[in-house]
Amino acid sequence: MSLSQPLGPHRYNARISENESGLRRPSTKEPDVLRQGVRLLTGILILLLVAFCFFASSVCITVVVAAFLAILVDPVVTALERIRIPRFFAAALIVLLGVLAFASLAYVSYGKLADFFDDFPRYVTRMADAISPISSKIQRVQDSAGTLANEAVPRKVPEVRIRETTSWASYLVRGVGSAWGALIIAGVVPFLVFFMLLARDKVYLCLRPLVAQQADFDRLLARMNAMIRSYVAGNLVIGALLSAVTVAVFWQLGLAPAVLPGILSGMLNLIPFLGVVIALVLPLMAGAFQFHSAGPFVAVAVTVIALHLIAANLLIPRFVGSRLDIGPVPATIGFLFWGWLWGVVGLLLAVPLTAFVKLLADSSPGLGYLSNLLAREPQRSLIGRKSQEIAAAGTVALADRKPARRLGPLS
Repeated sequence: MSLSQPLGPHRYNARISENESGLRRPSTKEPDVLRQGVRLLTGILILLLVAFCFFASSVCITVVVAAFLAILVDPVVTALERIRIPRFFAAALIVLLGVLAFASLAYVSYGKLADFFDDFPRYVTRMADAISPISSKIQRVQDSAGTLANEAVPRKVPEVRIRETTSWASYLVRGVGSAWGALIIAGVVPFLVFFMLLARDKVYLCLRPLVAQQADFDRLLARMNAMIRSYVAGNLVIGALLSAVTVAVFWQLGLAPAVLPGILSGMLNLIPFLGVVIALVLPLMAGAFQFHSAGPFVAVAVTVIALHLIAANLLIPRFVGSRLDIGPVPATIGFLFWGWLWGVVGLLLAVPLTAFVKLLADSSPGLGYLSNLLAREPQRSLIGRKSQEIAAAGTVALADRKPARRLGPLS
């Protein structure tokens, strides 16, 4: 066939359709713009949610604590229902017993704290006398160092600077507001727990249609219940172990009584960051009038601090963190974030709240990478899938950048 001979109709139509399909290929720029817009809106919503949790902290703390307690005691209410007790009376009985237990503990603690603050000056004087040999040696070293520094550096006029120190009390009650705010929250929580226990089925029926489109709501609810109960059970077991070891050490040192300070110190050692300080103060004050040298005080301090480090770095990550599937780095960041947001309440609830965020990420396919970031071990399948998506996107981009083929010479 010569070059001047016209193409057959089927060959010409095939070439035209091939060029039109190349020109009409959908561009990936519009989906990228939409994806970026969705991410921007998601970030704005997250910031607004954090701001709401910060400024409406008392409301959020009340709801979160009530929901936590309601999920925790719901199996007991269900067990009472099985023995023909109506749910109304079962929930009322459990809430009433909890209020009585909390009020009794608060009353006993208030009496102990009042006696402690009355005798606080004597405790301080007695402890200062006990550690005076060590204090005198440290003071001599400081005096000798100060003498050498004065000989080497010429004297200057002392400068007085006044700095406003951070109020630790305001940090601890952040989210609660004040003592009256804490009392209001403590008074509202039991009623809210009672109503949540009564309205369990109604809340389930209302939330399921909203969440079912994005995730498996039944599986999410079952995992959340198991997470909360395993967290509380694991902490109780570890607290009992720490209390037993602490009681044994205090009894060996001759601290009387050894049982109550040992149990309180062991349980308080579970509180992140601040727990070790409170757990250390109680036995030191109890032994202020019993110990006559610095050796027992040092033994008590070493025991409490060592148990706190073992619990925080070994026992809790191994027996509690493994069940929640939260890595140590996300858990530490969670302590800092929730503590900044809600103070001491945030510190106490930091681990279950971080685990709840991970459960939401597990249930949503679009948040799989957040779940991978919070988990103890990353999911290899997720990483491989991401690599395949990147490779596929690169292939599509190269195909889009390929210039359109021109019609060749008519043959």
